[in-house]
Formats: sequence, structure tokens, C-alpha cells
Amino acid sequence: MAIAQMTKVMIASHRSEAARVLEALQQAGIVQVLDAERAMVSKDWPELHVEARRPKDLEDMVLRLDKAIVFLKAYAGDEAGVSMFSPLVVVDKKKYSAVVDGKEALELLEKTEVVESDIERLSTERENVSGRLDGLLPWKAVQTPVEEMRQLRTANCFTGLLPHQHFDEITAELAELGAAVEPVGGSGNMHACIIACMADAAGDVQKILRSGDFEAVSFEGMTGTVGELIADCREKLVEIEKGLEDARKKAAEIAKKRLSLQILYDHYQNLLGREATRANAPATESVVLLEGWVKTKDFKRLEKLVSGFGASSVDKMDIAEGEEPPVEIENSKTIRPFELVTRLYGMPDPIDVDPTAFLAPFFAIFFGLCLTDAGYGLVMIAVFWYLAKKMQGDKKLMWMLVICSVLTVIAGALTGSWFGNAIQEFAPWLEPVRLRILKLGFDPLEEPMKFFGLSLGLGYIQIITGIVIAFIHNLRRKEYVAAIFDQLTWLVMINSILLFGLGKAGTIPPGIGSIFGKAALVPAVAIVLFSEREGGWGGRLGMGAYQLFSTIFFLGDVLSYLRLMALGMVTAGLGMAINVIAGIVGEIPYGIGYVLGALVFVGGHAFNLVLSGLSAFVHTLRLQYVEFFPKFLTGSGKIFEPLAKDYKHVYIEQ
Repeated sequence: MAIAQMTKVMIASHRSEAARVLEALQQAGIVQVLDAERAMVSKDWPELHVEARRPKDLEDMVLRLDKAIVFLKAYAGDEAGVSMFSPLVVVDKKKYSAVVDGKEALELLEKTEVVESDIERLSTERENVSGRLDGLLPWKAVQTPVEEMRQLRTANCFTGLLPHQHFDEITAELAELGAAVEPVGGSGNMHACIIACMADAAGDVQKILRSGDFEAVSFEGMTGTVGELIADCREKLVEIEKGLEDARKKAAEIAKKRLSLQILYDHYQNLLGREATRANAPATESVVLLEGWVKTKDFKRLEKLVSGFGASSVDKMDIAEGEEPPVEIENSKTIRPFELVTRLYGMPDPIDVDPTAFLAPFFAIFFGLCLTDAGYGLVMIAVFWYLAKKMQGDKKLMWMLVICSVLTVIAGALTGSWFGNAIQEFAPWLEPVRLRILKLGFDPLEEPMKFFGLSLGLGYIQIITGIVIAFIHNLRRKEYVAAIFDQLTWLVMINSILLFGLGKAGTIPPGIGSIFGKAALVPAVAIVLFSEREGGWGGRLGMGAYQLFSTIFFLGDVLSYLRLMALGMVTAGLGMAINVIAGIVGEIPYGIGYVLGALVFVGGHAFNLVLSGLSAFVHTLRLQYVEFFPKFLTGSGKIFEPLAKDYKHVYIEQ
């Protein structure tokens, strides 16, 4: 339940073993290494140089492997053990090491590139031949060898396509010049034509053809009749298709072994990360200086790790003035899933407080109240528990939703909602059990004001909690003035106003309420005078008056929590409507009604669960970010990002 303490470290390593040290650091995943631009040692010793050399050979290898894997994916069948929630192939260390240390994967890469090149070449050739064939088909009626049409001495011959709408007009104009037009075929709305004219009229003929959108067709480089050329193209297409089929079969065979390429990709990707870190670290001629951050609790582990290298050492560094350490939060196993909410908002400032433990109970309770259905909660527990067991990687979201689902079951049981009013509609024999549980809670549809008061009460408690957190945190930091005038005054005034209102409403004795009403004047004056503590008194009083006016904003914040009641009642109301429809459909005779009624019941409640569950998550998240966090959190910290191994395709079984 805290922000992890960070220690600044300097690891000095001889160039001969710097790469191995970085590999050990990457394997441990406990040190964030700073590049030369951020490292303080570069500012203190500007004479240090940076290699800043891109590991081009590694980058090229990663690109080659990535391209090969993407290519083979189209020819691979379903991989065993891989699913949407477990997208990485599980391999053991022995298999991983065998692929990385062996030559088979590199040979497979070369074979893949050859096959890919063959398929690309044949596909391009097929496209070219198909285009040539399409261009020849309109001319298939021409019996004259195409090369003879270019051998006229005193006449010119033009071949091309004339649009249908211009054909008659152009033909008439050409006839006036003594040119002959012979249509030999068609292509869509175009006429394939041979136009012959005397050589001295060729220029005028070309002008007329251009005005009619004439598309010239050249048979340059071709010999033989059009029929022979068409037959030749078709033979080539058959040959190309056979070559493509053979290449695709080879690709499919190689794709069965693409796990080796995936392992090699992950290996080289991690190697690239290490080399990029080394290349960007400040260094002397013989020593690489790795400045960075480690969690204080991991420093002993780091010392032990570095001590295994004879020409390397690690020492603690003082934090420079103005330098902010990265932030990592640490919580107990029960609270840890809710770190997701904090990380989405932004890591707290190093001098802030970790909000995770404070938001966790509120988030779970609010989520449960937004759904308020025990049946939905049981379904979600089963689904999210299953997904948490099946998923790879970070499972915080699934476990958080499991906890929230448990609170949904409790909220639903206490308000008597099990798939809406399904018990009353379809299982009246369970009604006594439901009523006994309901005695501990209330029915929102019969007593909506209780739900109204509960929502406002929880909102008020969370907002006051946020102010109290900020108050205690300022006291611990010995920021006593801020604690008194930025938090304590508000705590006294807001609670005094509440008690004054309760006195007016008759909830508490009016005399006591009146006392608190007068007591609220003291913090109000303090807010006006001291909430703004910089600048001249005119500006300070003006800002103080504005701060006092912002009391109305606290009321708006509290009213925002009425969304808990609104969403809970909407979920219940829609569930009741689904049950009514299912009951009506179930009355259809001949057994059809039971089937249709069941479909309506299952489908309707599934829809309601998804829609209401999404709304519950989004609105609960909003209450934390908009109403709760701003009371004590800045969220401007930089996340701790240690050098660690990352795997895109495989999951190494420990």
C-alpha cells in the first residue's frame, strides 16, 4: 500500500563484459537504465562519449524474422495451445535454448525468404500475363501476324480502342481523310479498331483520334497472330499457377515449423533492446557506465548479481537536485488487481500517496451497486475466474472483476434481485429464502429513497476520505500550513454544514445543528483569508472568496454519486421487463413457448448483463477519476520501466 522506494545506482562495467552484464540485468528485470541524455553522469562529465551506433545488423535480422513470420501466418493452420486469451506459444527453456543456439532456425528463415520471393515473383508475372491476355482478347479476330501491321511502307496503321459514343463520329471524320476504320472486336464500351491511312495524312488522323479519346494499343515486341499470342499467354498462366501451387505447398510445410522463427524473433528482439541500451549509455574508452534506478528492496539482489562479474561494480548515487525518481506502486495480493485503475489514470508523483488501497473498496462496492443483481454476479464470477485461469500475462483486470462480481452478488442478494425478479416470476418456492435475505437489506423498487440515501452517503464518505488522505499526507510531509488551510478547514466546514442541515431536517436535535452551523463560519473565514497564500492581499482575498464559493462544487460531486442508484434501478427494471417478455412467450402452446421463453430469458439477460456491466465499470471508473482522485492526487509520476525481457510470440515455461 505504498509507492516503492527507489535507489539511484551506477553500474560501471568493462566493455569486455558490458554485454553480459546487460543480459543479466535484462533477465532479472529490476533496473531501469538511463540513456546518456537523461543520465546525470553525462552532465557532470561532458567528456564522456556515447557510441550512439544503431545495431543495424540486429535491426535487419528482426525485420527479416518479422516479415517471414507474417508471411507464414497466411499458410499456417491453427496452432495448438493458442487462443485469444493465450496468444503466446508455451515453450520450455530447453526448446528455447536449442532454437537460439542451433542453425536450423536461420536455415528455415532463408528457405522462407526464397519461397516468399518465388511467390512474389510468380504473382507479379501472373498479373502481367493476365493483363497482357486481357489486352489481346479484343483482337482475337485478327488473323494477320501483328508484326506485319508495322511493316507498311506508304501507309500507316493505328491499332487501339475507340469509345462507343464517339465511334460513328470519328469514323465519319476519318473517312473524309481517306482513312479506313475496321472494327475487329470489343472490350466493354470500347471498340477495338484497326485504322489505316496514307502516310501523309497520319498527323491529321492522329489529331482526330485524340479528340475521340482513342486509346492506342501497341503490339511492340510481339510476333505471330493474336490467336497464337493468346494461346501462349494461357499456357504461361497454367505454368505460373502450377509454380504458385508448388510454392504455396512449400510455404505450408515451412509454416508448420514457424515456432522456431518466433522463438528466434523474440531472442533477437531482446538482444536488440540490450544492444540499444549499451549503445546509448555514456562510456569511456574502456568502461560503460550504466546509470539507473532500482527498487531499494532489490538493491541487495542487484549487488549480488553484479558481483558475479569480475570487471563490474555497482554503487549507490545521490539523487541530483530537481531529479525525480520513477514511480512503482506495491500492494498486497488482494489490493493488487486494483492497481489497474491507478495505472490507467497515471502514476502518482513520487511525493504523493498510492491511491490503490483507498479506491479498491469503493470501486468494488460501487460496481456492485451499479449492477445490484446476484444472478449476474454469479455468472460474472464464473466467467472472469475462468478467463483469469486461462489468460497469459497480466491478469489484474480479470481478478479485479472477480472481486467486483462478489460484491455484485452481495448487493443483489441484499436488494432481492436474482436475474431481475426471476424468483418471483419462475421460482416462487424460493421466495421465502429471498425474503429472509432481503430483511437484511431493502427492495430499491419499493424503497427507492433508501437507495437514494445510500448513494449520497457513499459519495460523501469517499469525498471526505479523499480530503482526509490529503490532510494526513501533508502532515507526514510536515506541510502543516497546507494541511490546516487546504484540508482541515474544509473538513470542519463541510461536516459542520452537513450537521447543520441534519438539524434543520430534524434528524439530530436542532440545537446541536445550530451550534455546528455557527462553527462553520470559522473555517469559512480561514478559507477566505488563507486558502491562497501567494501574492498581494487583494488577489488572495479574491481567490479565497472563489474557493469558498466552490463549496457548491462539493455538492455537485456528491450528487454525481446518484448514478449508482440510477444504474442499479435501470438494471433491475430491464431485468424485470425481460422476465415479463419471457413469461408471455412461454405461454405459447405445444412446448414451443418453453423453448422460445428460455431463449428470450438467456439472450435478454446476457444483453442486460453486458450492457449494464460495461456501464457499471465506466461510471465507477469515472467516479474515481473525477470525484475522488483530484482531492489528493496529481498523477504526474513517471512509471518505473526496468530493462526486462519481453516476448511477443512465445511464453517460456518456468
